[in-house]
Amino acid sequence: MSIERRRVVATIMVCHFIAAFAALGMPPFFALILDKSLHSDTAYLAGWLYIVPIFFTAVSSPWWGRLADRYGKKPLLLRAQLGLAASFLLAGFAPNVAVFALALALQGLLGGTFAASNAYLASVVSGAALTRSLNLMQWSARAALVAAPASLGLLMTIESPLELYRYLASLPLIAALLIARLPAAHVHESSAKPATHAQGGTLEASARQVYAAQFAFVFATVLTFPYFVPFTQAGSNPAPLAMAGLLFGIPHLVYLLCAVPLSRYLGQGRLLATLSLSFLLLAGALAAQALFPTLPGLTAGRIAMGLGMTLGFISLHALIAAVVTRENAGRTFGWFESNAKWGAVGAGLIAGAAVQALDLRAPFFIGAFTLLAAGAYLGGVAFHRLHLRNS
Repeated sequence: MSIERRRVVATIMVCHFIAAFAALGMPPFFALILDKSLHSDTAYLAGWLYIVPIFFTAVSSPWWGRLADRYGKKPLLLRAQLGLAASFLLAGFAPNVAVFALALALQGLLGGTFAASNAYLASVVSGAALTRSLNLMQWSARAALVAAPASLGLLMTIESPLELYRYLASLPLIAALLIARLPAAHVHESSAKPATHAQGGTLEASARQVYAAQFAFVFATVLTFPYFVPFTQAGSNPAPLAMAGLLFGIPHLVYLLCAVPLSRYLGQGRLLATLSLSFLLLAGALAAQALFPTLPGLTAGRIAMGLGMTLGFISLHALIAAVVTRENAGRTFGWFESNAKWGAVGAGLIAGAAVQALDLRAPFFIGAFTLLAAGAYLGGVAFHRLHLRNS
């Protein structure tokens, strides 16, 4: 990759991080915002508000993706950053819950920086370079998920936490200024054919198979997120809240530590087999956490979950890169972003219903079963393809 393209990739990654910092850092404090800033005692709304931007991102991403393919990746990426800034400003001045919910809906409708950033990257790099870039983009998202809640938590002592949105609106504006200095997409370099697999010369999986695998991956991993901390508090020896927070972040920290070195060796061959292995590892990790909710058991389960997530993201990114061309990058990444958000929305709804009907272990078992079935299917497909190749 040339120095110029490295600079572009680094700029996009930094811009996504600073924009995601606010988008991912504020939701854990929605209950506090409802209480201290909006003077609402309806604490259950925090869960609903969490889903609002995810839902509207799922609805709008394919549409924005088609516009990016038609009018250019860079203008639509600028639009996403400016849309985030506008929605953050509205949230910062919201006088009541209804206006705050509207601001979150606009964040989902006008944002979509992750898909827009990936579509722009696909106009600059392709093949293995695009796979590495997607891994770096996921790295920036995980880094924001780890750093933002801790950093913003230090600022939540102000009288009205909602006002933080006013200052955070400057972050996507800074990102927009940096993106404005980047070159436009090089449409004349595009190829009419999708990228092919580096070793086999053909795609390992169809777009529909990759969509289904991504949905199962997101659905099963997100299922446990809303109730992990309450789960750690429900046993006979509840973990301290600080320890529960650390345990929650372990999988993301494992990804931050392992994604870059592992991506040098993975993502170049046998992608379906790697993805199948990651699903089976995640299934075991989720089941182990439900069955052994002690501190050592949870720690081991979270580390294994982090390794499974890392393998899953690396192989998924390589499979996605193989079905993307520069012409369809906006539409393709828009659909993948929408697919992931629908997985998260479904996970939130199913997790709530399962906990209400059963107990706090239910999301872990549902996620484990989903990944076990998906992993077995992918393993079968990988074995069948290998058998056909050798016959």
